[in-house]
Amino acid sequence: MNADAFRQLYEYHFAENRKIWDSSIAPLSQEQFLQPVAYSLGSVRNQVVHFMSADDYWFSGLRGLEMPEMLNPESMDDRQAIRAYWDNVEQQIRDYLANLRDDMLFNHPLQGGDEILVLWQVLMQGIIHGADHRAQLLRLLNDLGAKTGPQDYIFYVFDHAQDQ
Repeated sequence: MNADAFRQLYEYHFAENRKIWDSSIAPLSQEQFLQPVAYSLGSVRNQVVHFMSADDYWFSGLRGLEMPEMLNPESMDDRQAIRAYWDNVEQQIRDYLANLRDDMLFNHPLQGGDEILVLWQVLMQGIIHGADHRAQLLRLLNDLGAKTGPQDYIFYVFDHAQDQ
């Protein structure tokens, strides 16, 4: 793995997040968005807030900032505000990745209990965590009758082959 590979994986991560938001979450009624579910983290809202909060947590640490507390989904009902927050988190990640170099991947950039983690491990955590929660989200959305589709990385690669 090198810095360019991580940039591509995160482009996939961002594209899949946005695809699910635009095609499956945005059309939901507010009732569906907030509907309690006895699965994983609960509602679609809870999944989304957890998802973006985790990305913010790790990349704040990587940028040398204090790692924030995970957001409380109960305080976030407005989808426009959630989308704006998520867009900001995504931009901060893009800014970080724009300066990522191969020689940084084996650094230990975090403090405290996370200091044992190597940068490439933290970057992989974001990708794998994203795939995990998108899969959970797709299950919730399907149960609500929303349109869903595959999130396979290889489909992203085929669709973006001309970009490489």
